[in-house]
Amino acid sequence: MAAFNIPPSSTTTTTFSSLPSSYCHSNITRTNYFNNDYNNNRKYSRGFHFSLFCSQTNPSSSSSSKTKRELCKMPTHFSKSGSGHSWIQDGSMDRNSTSSNKGMQGPLHSVFPSIPAQVSSVEDLFEFICSGPLISKLGLTSEMIAESIDKWISYGLQLCRLFQVNELYLTVPQKARFYHYYIPVFIWCEDKISKHVSQFKDSEDIPPLVIGFSAPQGCGKTTLVFALDYLFKVTGRKSAMLSIDDFYLTAEGQAKLRETNPGNALLEFRGNAGSHDLPFSIETLSALNKLTKEGMKMRLPRYDKSAYSGRGDRADPSTWPEVEGPLTVVLFEGWMLGFKPLPVEVVQAVDPQLEIINKNLEAYYDAWDKFIKAWVVIKIQDPSCVYQWRLQAEIAMREDGNPGMTDEEVKDFVSRYLPAYKAYLPTLYAEGPNGSDPENLLVIEIDEGRNPILGN
Repeated sequence: MAAFNIPPSSTTTTTFSSLPSSYCHSNITRTNYFNNDYNNNRKYSRGFHFSLFCSQTNPSSSSSSKTKRELCKMPTHFSKSGSGHSWIQDGSMDRNSTSSNKGMQGPLHSVFPSIPAQVSSVEDLFEFICSGPLISKLGLTSEMIAESIDKWISYGLQLCRLFQVNELYLTVPQKARFYHYYIPVFIWCEDKISKHVSQFKDSEDIPPLVIGFSAPQGCGKTTLVFALDYLFKVTGRKSAMLSIDDFYLTAEGQAKLRETNPGNALLEFRGNAGSHDLPFSIETLSALNKLTKEGMKMRLPRYDKSAYSGRGDRADPSTWPEVEGPLTVVLFEGWMLGFKPLPVEVVQAVDPQLEIINKNLEAYYDAWDKFIKAWVVIKIQDPSCVYQWRLQAEIAMREDGNPGMTDEEVKDFVSRYLPAYKAYLPTLYAEGPNGSDPENLLVIEIDEGRNPILGN
């Protein structure tokens, strides 16, 4: 893979007031079950701002020792301490001070504890970044990382604020999630956007790059996309988030689907191929491709999974978030993006009920995959992880006071997806998504903790 060109950024000041006022409210609902405290304390105090503190960095790429000497001069707020707990729901959060200062005016550091923090050097952070499992896969070198270390720190600070974690007590799991996963993927996306833009002349309208994120349920793809969308916004790019969930059939359409497929448990509820409004998805993705000029606006569809006692229905269009052109990137995520139809005998051997699903899948390339020009595939080793991940998410939702499925309902829910996973994931991992270009495909293998591993 070609190496990235990541120029070091200059010192900047970013304010949360520069974000759309609806950002923290309309989008956080898509990931609120990942962090109870984040959902409770998601209102940022107005006027919070911070400056990048690393503009003096100018390490030489020709000398690793000089790189380390320069890095050591830089201050940092990253802890070396850590634990084996969940990357976000652990003791790193300053829960008491955060909750007691809701709506507080003033500098962000005032909510931090006054006791001394265990602080690591930027050199340690640099070495931690270089040890990440995605670095070599992305063609990054230690010299390139050193030259752009201020960007890495900037992105890390932004993510700390997004997820409401205390930068003075960032644990190893949190550092890994930010610096080994989210930020490397963001840099990869930036590279693909740059190459996409370079294909057009100055006088031409540049459609947004549609990046597809194919990953099983519960593995963290929605949180990843949420973090990327946020980083795009705070770095001045206009982005849009979409999920295949947004294109589910209406409640009426689902009822008709059940009636025409009696006895097929895979089509009794939403989820599998056949339960989506494909003409609607084509209409939406086509419209997003045309959002190339200032002033052009459109609303992004959303789905209400709580409607009709959990059966779901399309949300009221008046509640859909609005995006404005010129759009730079569309982040499109889904558990079955890129699945390819297989020979009938293959799917029948997995589950006879898959035959109609497989037939329905033939229409999905034109509705979804052909719009996607770059792909991120999150690979799991065992589909049975989906059950545990989904169960964790539902438990978190229930503990947060939101409606959630019982353990038995989770088991039944996931069982309706497992046949498709068993049938289609091997081909997805071996060949890539339907119509994908290997040069624009990033495969990330994750462990049971949802963190990237070296893999194959």
